[in-house]
Amino acid sequence: MQTVDVVVVGAGQAGLSGAYHLRRGGLVPGRDFVVLDHAPGPGGAWQYRWPSLTYGKVHGMHSLPGMKLTDADGDRPSSEVVGDYFTAYEDAFGLRVHRPVRVGAVREGDGGLLRVETSRGVWAARAVISATGTWDRPFWPHYPGQETFRGRQSHTSGYRGPQEFAGQRVVVVGGGASGTQHLMELADVAAETTWVTRRPPVFRDGPFDEEWGRQAVARVEERVRRGLPPQSVVSVTGLPVNDAIRAARDRGVLDRQPMFDRITAEGVVWDSGRTVVADSILWATGFRPAIDHLSPMGLREPGGGIRLDGTRAVLDERIHLIGYGPSASTIGANRAGRVAVRDILRLLERSRGRLPLGTSAA
Repeated sequence: MQTVDVVVVGAGQAGLSGAYHLRRGGLVPGRDFVVLDHAPGPGGAWQYRWPSLTYGKVHGMHSLPGMKLTDADGDRPSSEVVGDYFTAYEDAFGLRVHRPVRVGAVREGDGGLLRVETSRGVWAARAVISATGTWDRPFWPHYPGQETFRGRQSHTSGYRGPQEFAGQRVVVVGGGASGTQHLMELADVAAETTWVTRRPPVFRDGPFDEEWGRQAVARVEERVRRGLPPQSVVSVTGLPVNDAIRAARDRGVLDRQPMFDRITAEGVVWDSGRTVVADSILWATGFRPAIDHLSPMGLREPGGGIRLDGTRAVLDERIHLIGYGPSASTIGANRAGRVAVRDILRLLERSRGRLPLGTSAA
């Protein structure tokens, strides 16, 4: 077993932000803290994005702290742009990410330490930054008859581009950014597209200024403070209207229909009697936080979420979550990394002799 001050789980935007601030706070990568990532290479969840999602189509990608992402080619796949950027970032700050390493569980260890069990052994740590995001937990809603559908069902997490749907009749489910992007791509190759969402999508014209952003994050943060599962920031900000969105609306591509009531072998059906025959159903229904590794710590509230004070789990001050709830955006993850490390450095100072580990600060 190896002992360190901090284990960072995940090397996406949130994990790298946390690692940067740990290093800036005086901790040495590889000696005082380790970064563990289950992916095969740098890039976080971006490395799994479909090739047709070019960098120019990405909404609100912010640079990591300490090193700007500049002169990115908007026509390159975002997976390549961000992968190269994260590689350069890890090298520039000597973060020494361990990969591929899958974290199975975080448990109570000996002597007030946390036991981090992984596919490459066990680490003991005074604190853990969980920065695992959501990509590993795609959300698949269930509707009556779903198992009888003879066509193909897929999720955004497995989407590789519009070419795999050429000539097909496709039902796209979901009113977020992914759903609209899928529709706009499929419109040029699919025989027919039908867009369905549980709620009418909210499009927002005009700039997403700082005040609007603060209000949106505050709404997500309030749910987390109450111990409820977090909503995505996008779900409360709405979708930005750009030239591509306007063109798609004018062409009738973004003609939203209410959610169907059941699925048949041939397609989808509404209780009104309307039916749509489909070859494929593409579920652009989002993701849930990938936090199963924290289950042994008993942090979930009755409402189903983990209650946070800033980034710190209210039920255990040694555990911080970045990229969860209000920090589940690139700019939010940057800020959360700084906040988490500030609190962790105080915890480390107390745990090294000034106060017993786990004692609340005044």
